[in-house]
Amino acid sequence: MKHKKAWLIACISVVAVCVCYLSYYYMRLYQANHANEKMQNIASGADNSIVEPVSTEVPQATEKPVEIPIDFKALQQQNPDIYAWIELPCSEKGYPILQHPTDDSYYLDHSVEGKQGLPGALYTESVNAKDFSDFNTVIYGHNMKNGTMFGNLKRYRDPGYWEGKRDIVVYTADQKRVYRIFAAVVYPSIHILNTYQAFELEGNRELFIQSIQDSHDINSHVVNDVKVTADSQILTLSTCIGGKPNNRYLIEAVYIGDE
Repeated sequence: MKHKKAWLIACISVVAVCVCYLSYYYMRLYQANHANEKMQNIASGADNSIVEPVSTEVPQATEKPVEIPIDFKALQQQNPDIYAWIELPCSEKGYPILQHPTDDSYYLDHSVEGKQGLPGALYTESVNAKDFSDFNTVIYGHNMKNGTMFGNLKRYRDPGYWEGKRDIVVYTADQKRVYRIFAAVVYPSIHILNTYQAFELEGNRELFIQSIQDSHDINSHVVNDVKVTADSQILTLSTCIGGKPNNRYLIEAVYIGDE
């Protein structure tokens, strides 16, 4: 009888721990998603709680600026690490891109509001310039099961999904940069920027392009209808693959111009 009671207490304890863990996990996920939605509202100007001071200066006649629909001033009031905004053809939502000044992995497990926990935020490392002038700008994001962050990138495993969904738009404070997807590949879990010495050598840039083209995994697809060379500017979206800790799923897109 005592053994049965002890077993019952142990089972109840395990269930209680699981319930607590799941409750905490989903609470953090809800908070992170809420934070992203808040940033989306701020970026579009839908959040009226941010009040800008009224300028009394007389505007000077200048060239027509690039139309940027993202309110970067308001976003940076929330978090100064936000420096760009990305819109993916596989997602209805846009996301801020962040870069921490001292800790490259900070946003791996911190939200756009700087709160610790998943799903983190989309981020780049300090080796990448914030003006996207590098040969390869690597953006990291979690593969969320609910499709947020980089959770929808896996849709590109189906070649039929590509049609009409190949252009990625990146906004900075003064640019609207358009990239065209040319590859979606399963790739070794390596630090790309360190492995290729930050692509300072032309030969390393060519080696990286070749490594993408040589990917032969059943879930890897590469198209050759857009020119990609060592002089191109590439965007790499990097996320994890469930059950494959030694691999990453990469979306590769090449800069095709501003709009």
